[in-house]
Amino acid sequence: MEIESFSPNLTTKIEAILYLKAQPTSLNELVLLTNHSTDEVQSALIELMSDYGYRDSALEILEAPNGYSLQLRSCYQSLLEHLIPAQLNSSTLKTLAAIALKSPILQSDLIMVRGSSAYQHVNELVDDGFIRKRRQEEGRSYWLEITDKFHQYFEINQLPQ
Repeated sequence: MEIESFSPNLTTKIEAILYLKAQPTSLNELVLLTNHSTDEVQSALIELMSDYGYRDSALEILEAPNGYSLQLRSCYQSLLEHLIPAQLNSSTLKTLAAIALKSPILQSDLIMVRGSSAYQHVNELVDDGFIRKRRQEEGRSYWLEITDKFHQYFEINQLPQ
């Protein structure tokens, strides 16, 4: 008995690309990634958009100036805000990265590296559950260390020592 290899149709392939890229993808990039003509990709996109438009799905395909994207319908935004923590801005992410690399790190050492704005970042990160603070036994600073939530959120089992 011979097993046929699965070859997805173009519409399914585009859906997978939009899901995996998780950002707007231009028509030209979809043409390159699928190895199909522009007309074929446009037809498949129309079919995919129509399919999502008629099914009862939490997702939709949107066309924006910078490309096509698969995203959560706007009526589910409140659910998203409850399930996923607020996006961290790049400065806060840099502070979190510094903490993760040296965890545990003294807050005073972190401030020397990241500047005084890191105090606010630390408060945000503690509130979001990515790090914890504990008072230093001797001295006035705090020890900062990453939490299990950090590992779960960023899908990291263990950081190298």
